[in-house]
Amino acid sequence: LNCFFIFFSTFSFFFSTYYFAYSPHQLQSDFWYYRFLRSRNAYIKVEHESETTNPEKQFYQVILFVPIRELHKARERLLRNLKNHPIESNNTQIRIERERIRSEKTVIRRLVLGLMGAAGSKLEKALGDQFPEGERYFGFENFGNTCYCNSVLQALYFCVPFREQLLEYYTSNKSVADSEENLMTCLADLFSQISSQKKKTGVIAPKRFVQRLKKQNELFRSYMHQDAHEFLNYLLNEVVDILEKEAKATTKPERETSSSSSPEKIANGPKAPLANGVHKEPVVTWVHNIFQGILTNETRCLRCETVTARDETFLDLSLDIEQNSSITSCLKNFSSTETLHAEDKFFCDKCCSLQEAQKRMKIKKPPHILVIHLKRFKYMEQLGRYKKLSYRVVFPLELKLSNTVEPYTDVEYSLFAVVVHVGSGPNHGHYVSLVKSHNHWLFFDDENVEMIEESAVQTFFGSSQEYSSNTDHGYILFYESLGPTTK
Repeated sequence: LNCFFIFFSTFSFFFSTYYFAYSPHQLQSDFWYYRFLRSRNAYIKVEHESETTNPEKQFYQVILFVPIRELHKARERLLRNLKNHPIESNNTQIRIERERIRSEKTVIRRLVLGLMGAAGSKLEKALGDQFPEGERYFGFENFGNTCYCNSVLQALYFCVPFREQLLEYYTSNKSVADSEENLMTCLADLFSQISSQKKKTGVIAPKRFVQRLKKQNELFRSYMHQDAHEFLNYLLNEVVDILEKEAKATTKPERETSSSSSPEKIANGPKAPLANGVHKEPVVTWVHNIFQGILTNETRCLRCETVTARDETFLDLSLDIEQNSSITSCLKNFSSTETLHAEDKFFCDKCCSLQEAQKRMKIKKPPHILVIHLKRFKYMEQLGRYKKLSYRVVFPLELKLSNTVEPYTDVEYSLFAVVVHVGSGPNHGHYVSLVKSHNHWLFFDDENVEMIEESAVQTFFGSSQEYSSNTDHGYILFYESLGPTTK
């Protein structure tokens, strides 16, 4: 037992931390303890329960305060030493508890990192015989405020078409010895690690992917709170860039390419001019086939009635939100007619002058996977900063998209993932994700994976009142098309 405490004392000193051995009740009632943590520190709690010479069990609890940036190093070293330490029994639990600030209240969110010697997973037991064959449910380690990354990666992993394409890419490229590492190869490797696990559940460290992400983009290098939507946009566009470069590298020169083998054209999209004046049609990748939709922007001059149409492609839709609204109403507002007047007049080519006009946006071609970003962070001029809109916005499990143009009408979608922002403001908080897999809803909170009821999804709609203790709000929604209905 002495060796046990000597080890943890040395370990805590190594990380310039403090060592305590309090009961959970003492810790929770000590306000100074909360003040000490703030947002820069976390603690690892080791609970040890062992048999003594008496039939009674003795309980020991060790608290190690660790800077957030050293959290993953501390956990890895701790796990390594515990495995080799003779005093540890199968009842040892390792937990990380970190502070979250909600409406000026400091609360503790508990993340179970590992349960050594545990007899099976709670999730496996909960699913029982209904556990999907060949499926894997793995949490992701947090490397210091990387929850924005973890939550999005979980949603993308359970986006089946995306996962299948990425695993196919991994299989066809893993034998290439001189293949250069990039964000896509790291992501493909991570997805392959998950899908090839012998265990059905557990925790995986997306270390290689996170390191590559930070290396490529300085925005994600700090340990500050990041935006999940910004990360999703960056990731998808990065994958597109990589696929386009690979396609161009393997495509024959334009003059040798027949029309039948030329890259597919993005509908009415702008053509990219080459130096010699030849126009090359943009490459359509499998990312485009999965996520890309087409918007048509129609502007009607109120003087000559001429309608000007311009097509735009999108990988996700960003919607303005209102209190006590729904995704359907937000989409209607997105496609509502707007009058351009005064300083916003439209330059009509036919009239050759600025004219009042009416403008509207409609979905010309709906995507297979519809990603909806709710604009919950709004810049308030009177405050001089961004504020989180905790509005209640109902997102249905089944969505009918009616604001489309022919030949599409009433395209139906099914919700399969939600990235949730937890917190009262844009510059701090936490991200978790809800995922539907084989008719089961799962809750992913970094390393922790739990099964939830379908009815629990509605608790993430938002708050019907401005000041509410509920700060868990749906932020990014992922819908899969059930097949377009054409007229």
